[in-house]
Amino acid sequence: MKVAVLVKQTPQLSEVTMSGDGPKWPGGADVVNPFDEYAVEEAIRFKENYGATAVAVTYGGADVVSALRDVLALGIDEAVHIESDSYSATDPQNTARVLAACIKKLGDVDLVLTGKQACDDDSAMVAFAVAANLDWPQIGFVKKFDKVDDSKITAWRTTDSGYDVVETPFPAVCSVVKEINEPRLPSLKGKMKARKAEIKKFSLADLDIEHDRTTEIKNIQTPPERSQGEILQGESDEVVDKLIEKLKADQLI
Repeated sequence: MKVAVLVKQTPQLSEVTMSGDGPKWPGGADVVNPFDEYAVEEAIRFKENYGATAVAVTYGGADVVSALRDVLALGIDEAVHIESDSYSATDPQNTARVLAACIKKLGDVDLVLTGKQACDDDSAMVAFAVAANLDWPQIGFVKKFDKVDDSKITAWRTTDSGYDVVETPFPAVCSVVKEINEPRLPSLKGKMKARKAEIKKFSLADLDIEHDRTTEIKNIQTPPERSQGEILQGESDEVVDKLIEKLKADQLI
């Protein structure tokens, strides 16, 4: 079994600020997208529990290599860098096309894992768009993998009211939520090994694909400030009556 985990490098959210012109991204080093850490951990568990080969794939400029070395230090077997200066962190559709082309190029991939979303654009689109480009089945927002064999996998998919138990054949694409596991920390041995590890590189030409920007950000604004809530005064029965009247007036009940 071969498991490919898709990794994105994102800014430190604590250092992102907002102004009238939109978000101001920090100038320091980026980190592995926090939601992807759970997908990485799950890929390593597939390696440990089912003898899978775990491959990390990322797309971007030269600076994203640090994210690959971070996940190699955790126990990922191989790393692939799709290198392109035309990469846009806020164009999930084009990113999905490129990542899907890389998965095809790698060959023999049984399962693609991703985090549920990236913390910089919050689109939660890439996993599903990758599945569409590959024409593979997908399960989103997985909280648990239950049964795994050579031909199919059973997963618990998070819903608004609980979860669904879904079975799908391989190959498949799954995004995972943070409830699925607790990501591990790298060991010193892992860090030393990751520093020397070879990272396979592909260009867009190697994948026989061209950059085709499909998403354009027109404007980003902070949400409008919410008006201050009203506190109802009086005895309990009196407050309940006032609340009911207000809810009726606002046509909420």
